[in-house]
Amino acid sequence: MKVDYVMDNHPLKKVSEEKDLGVFITDNLKSARQCQEAYSKASRALGMIACTISYKTKEVLLKLYKSLVRQHPEYCVSAWSPHYVKDKMLIERIQHRFSKMVPGLNNLPYEARIGGLGLWTLEECWNRADLLSMFKMYKGLLPMPFNQFFKISTNSTTRSHSAKIRKLSANWTFDVFFFSERVINRWNQLDQEAVDSGTVNSFKNNLKRIRKSKIGFFMDHPVR
Repeated sequence: MKVDYVMDNHPLKKVSEEKDLGVFITDNLKSARQCQEAYSKASRALGMIACTISYKTKEVLLKLYKSLVRQHPEYCVSAWSPHYVKDKMLIERIQHRFSKMVPGLNNLPYEARIGGLGLWTLEECWNRADLLSMFKMYKGLLPMPFNQFFKISTNSTTRSHSAKIRKLSANWTFDVFFFSERVINRWNQLDQEAVDSGTVNSFKNNLKRIRKSKIGFFMDHPVR
């Protein structure tokens, strides 16, 4: 239900979307608009690299990709992380295209191409970003107070680590896609060594370790 808002006796204009700090917020709270924007910007940057760079070695292309292209699908992603398959596939297409630009990788499967480049899938990067934000909140490194969004489980039979989060029931459909809900399951599956990391870099290294030992840990189940 749309509500009429008034400020200083002047009715506010109704809009279906608004851009705030580079992120599109829509009236249906879906991330499709932001995904399209991220894809368009990344695609233009990738096209510029393809047209203007003649010395296309693996090292050169990888540095350009990380500095000019990947910033768009990763910018503030914890605020708009896509949850529909069509949106995820749209943005992942950028990395598909880039990996085919690298000499010697064109005929390999996607997983082999990004493996050879030392890259994660973008979906894995988004879920990694969630965990990094969660870790920083837990350690008090972000202005958002951890206890305002999360409650540590008091269940004495809790396994895996001592900072497991108590999960509350979502009130409506999109609640489960918000950062404060979607990050809980993956955070609770971390081990004690990761949660006890003394620095952000140490936590990142532990995430790499977990990725190697738990295949698919950073991937989501398909949502259509």
